[in-house]
Amino acid sequence: MEETVPAPAEMGVALIGVPQGSEIDLEVRFEAVHEGILVTGEAEVDIVGECGRCLEPIEYSHVAEFQELFYYGPIEGSEDEEAEQHLVQDDFVDVEPVLRDAVVTALPFQPVCREDCEGLCPECGVRLEEDPDHHHEVLDPRWAALSGLLGTPADSADSRKDSVEREES
Repeated sequence: MEETVPAPAEMGVALIGVPQGSEIDLEVRFEAVHEGILVTGEAEVDIVGECGRCLEPIEYSHVAEFQELFYYGPIEGSEDEEAEQHLVQDDFVDVEPVLRDAVVTALPFQPVCREDCEGLCPECGVRLEEDPDHHHEVLDPRWAALSGLLGTPADSADSRKDSVEREES
């Protein structure tokens, strides 16, 4: 069977996923086996999200493969919740949970626009890609009181120059 269906809600994670209502191209094969119906297929989905480092948009296509056995009835002696979930009910199988599992588990845990993405500056939020020499001089607050004793490098150079001039006179 080949069909295009709308994507269900919540088919993704916080930063990346399949937008609800977008098209999913399915190719599914149903096989009758002794225990139930074996469902094998592929789903082509459009993935949309944002980079976890720089928050730039990410868009790409992904083909998720799946295979699941849907049982004709409850398995005797099994308390497996997953087996209970995948049952043939009224001659129908619900492929949505299987499809969701196949797509969501293939999504990156930490999506990035490029492997070498430098992200944002943690101090001011500037994209480090646009300004590679960007940096902030951050002093440890525990040493802040001592910085007043030293003065700035320019101050200490001027004071040394003044002391040298006084010694020469």
